[in-house]
Amino acid sequence: MNPSVVWTIARRELREALRHKWLWAYVIGFAGLATALSGTSLAAAGYAGLGGFGRTAASLVNALLLFVPLLGLSIGAGSVAGDRERGTLLYLLSQPVSRGEVLAGKAVGAGLALMLAVVLGFTLAAAALALGAGGDPGAFLALTAYTLLLGWAMLGIGFVVSVSSKRSASAFGVGLLIWLGFVFLSDLGVIGVTLAFKPTPAMLLAALVANPLQAFKLGAIFSLQSSLDVLGAVGQYATRQIGTGLPFALAGLLVAWAAGAFGTAYVLFTRRSDL
Repeated sequence: MNPSVVWTIARRELREALRHKWLWAYVIGFAGLATALSGTSLAAAGYAGLGGFGRTAASLVNALLLFVPLLGLSIGAGSVAGDRERGTLLYLLSQPVSRGEVLAGKAVGAGLALMLAVVLGFTLAAAALALGAGGDPGAFLALTAYTLLLGWAMLGIGFVVSVSSKRSASAFGVGLLIWLGFVFLSDLGVIGVTLAFKPTPAMLLAALVANPLQAFKLGAIFSLQSSLDVLGAVGQYATRQIGTGLPFALAGLLVAWAAGAFGTAYVLFTRRSDL
């Protein structure tokens, strides 16, 4: 794989993403959300208990859970399927490049576009935080990192959908269904399993972190509070069993999701005989 070819395709993908108004709409919306988060959660980190954590902070973390996966899935779902539908993919593959280089370049470019949206949003939030002279910079950076890892994980899943779809409309539709499944159905499933089988804290923790959104949520709460006691027995079990390695374990789960998704997309794309 030629790095210069990959980077050339990545720059093209990034330019295409920057031309879309929806990306800047995401940036503006995310900036407002991240700024509100910095002002309500990070400026008063370090409480104990659910009441101390605050309803507003919990609501905004949940809002990130809704916003970031949708951003990653939207960018990923339109990447390959959109070029296939417009005929651009045929033009790219007619050049002296391999399928792997095309997909890697598109993945790098889309990942940079997503990172731009996340970092710009949190940069504006950091400015608001600095003006307020409050908050924990370490917690702020940790939350930014978790958000970016979640976005990349969902971007990879979006690439799997895009590689498997012939039309961008169908890719976006499947991506939306996946988003709904991760955000709503998985939570309802965990609640149902809990009510029906009354699992142990270890089993419930495993069911939670199997969902990348829940892994992000645990990491976000831990970064804001340095504790998962607000989650009851499950949080106390995770803190006791994993200890200081918990933030790295949660980050590793998100990295594994991203690597697995992009790896799956790479295999599917390189082995397809059609476009």
